[in-house]
Amino acid sequence: MNAEPKKDEGAAEVWGGITPDAARRLVTAAVHAFAERGYHATTTRDIAGRAGMSPAALYIHYKTKEELLYQISKVGHERALEIVEKARDAGGTPAERLTHAVHAFVRWHAEHHTTARVVQYELGALGEEHHAEVIAIRKATDGAVRAILEDGVRAGEFDVADVRGATVAVLSLCIDVARWFNAQGRSTPDEVGELYAGLVLRMVGAEGR
Repeated sequence: MNAEPKKDEGAAEVWGGITPDAARRLVTAAVHAFAERGYHATTTRDIAGRAGMSPAALYIHYKTKEELLYQISKVGHERALEIVEKARDAGGTPAERLTHAVHAFVRWHAEHHTTARVVQYELGALGEEHHAEVIAIRKATDGAVRAILEDGVRAGEFDVADVRGATVAVLSLCIDVARWFNAQGRSTPDEVGELYAGLVLRMVGAEGR
């Protein structure tokens, strides 16, 4: 297994599309503040201070703290959806596509564990409209994984009695990596992705068939 950086590299890759630079710095600061203190315990002053800006400067880019969380959650969920849809639409057998989906999904949650914790576990703090929008993206992610499992069942590759339940189990297993992954730990994101891909294949009865 190849070694790779054991850190959350989210600022460069995940937030690169956010402009101007000040808005991107605020998002990055908010991610770390929310991950460290929780959304409700974090103030806009905390976020602005981490970004090296005044609280007044923050409001130029984001009207509320919730708007910052929405930006973080939306971008993170869109990235997760992109990962699983790419695997769903790739060539190969259902087992190969499921392997790719889980490996990439887990790797992202490990590499960007700080961002992913906020994206996945602060969802309840979003306002009603923003919450509904993000939930729609989550449902699309669920649907992409479920489609791979359904293909595997039809092809006789997977032994799954409850595809919906298995989909929830697979996604929950992958997402939880963000909660416990330690950048200074023994395993790299790639190694964890490989491990979880094997676990999921066994979960759906793919190995040995």
